[in-house]
Amino acid sequence: MTINPPLLALAIGAFGIGVTEFAPMGMLPTIAADLGVSIPAAGLLVSAYAVGVLVGAPLMTLLFARTPRRTLLIGLMGVFTLGNLLSGLAEGYITLLAARIVTSLNHGAFFGVGAVVAAGVVPAQRRASAVAAMFSGLTVATVGGVPLAAWIGEILGWRTAFLGIAAIGGVAMLALRLSLPPLPVEAGTDMRAELRTLRHGSVLSALLLTVLGASAMFTVFTYIAPILRVETGAGSGFVTAMLVVYGLGLTIGNGLGGRLADRSLDGTLIGALASLIVLLVLFAACMRSAWACGPLIFLWGVASFTIVPPLQMRVVSAAAAAPNLASAMNIGAFNLGNAIGAALGGLVIDAGLGFPAVSLAGAAAAGTALALMLGLRRRTPRSPLATARG
Repeated sequence: MTINPPLLALAIGAFGIGVTEFAPMGMLPTIAADLGVSIPAAGLLVSAYAVGVLVGAPLMTLLFARTPRRTLLIGLMGVFTLGNLLSGLAEGYITLLAARIVTSLNHGAFFGVGAVVAAGVVPAQRRASAVAAMFSGLTVATVGGVPLAAWIGEILGWRTAFLGIAAIGGVAMLALRLSLPPLPVEAGTDMRAELRTLRHGSVLSALLLTVLGASAMFTVFTYIAPILRVETGAGSGFVTAMLVVYGLGLTIGNGLGGRLADRSLDGTLIGALASLIVLLVLFAACMRSAWACGPLIFLWGVASFTIVPPLQMRVVSAAAAAPNLASAMNIGAFNLGNAIGAALGGLVIDAGLGFPAVSLAGAAAAGTALALMLGLRRRTPRSPLATARG
């Protein structure tokens, strides 16, 4: 798909958010050592951000339901910029924790509203690809932004990395202002209808599927740096390289997921979740081999983000009459899965089960998501949209 200016602007904002969301995972040992806390305690910075997204998604969407979409998206990036400035100036663990929560408040509403805007600027048959184009900023962040932030954190300190991320926020605000039309809210927008939509079984099941799918990813990815350092015996250079490899996998998976989801939402999800289970089991068995880690981490990245466009479109399709809040809530659900995954991985580590067990826990989460997906496919009457897409 040729990216048009609105999609490019949204992708720049997604890039900034992707860097700030994933950067702590590459800097976890550095942050823990500097602040004098354990690795699982530092992992709570990831969980706190994710919980903030879960709360901020409906809160910001509802509070600014009547705000023109361009103004709202720029304002949300302003919150992002402020939160990263506070993170860069944080002196202790509690201050950084609070700053991460502030940063997270923009995340769900930005991706939720942005996904609806992206889907609205292309023909109906290209909507999943348009959402994938916006999310490409997130995957590009994992290829370049997150490894760069990890390198800066290692050389110049993690505070400098967060200040650099704040600068990205300023660029994103300018890009949104120049590239998006005013996008006034449609007349007749009813937030009560949006809230009622969240009670529908099809919407709730789609949100639960997102939680489980995301938890499979973040159970392992949250602790990727200590896994590679302890199990693989890798140095910071290898860790950074593997973050790049993972990001490349995410980028390919995002585009692949968009194209495949335009053909079959359910089929794409089933195939990607099954692949995640196999890859995470293999990673548990092979994480001590540097040669095996490279291809496995790449393929794991592909499978991890192949599920993202179809999960987003599944929720938007289920809540077609009132998509804005449901779309934002799906981003919150993704980050609830982030929090659950980070906490689950931390519990496995604290229990002394070892890092391979962390990967097996991620595989179990993917298996739960696959079981739910298969159950929904058998029990739910298929809509015309589902029939057309598989």
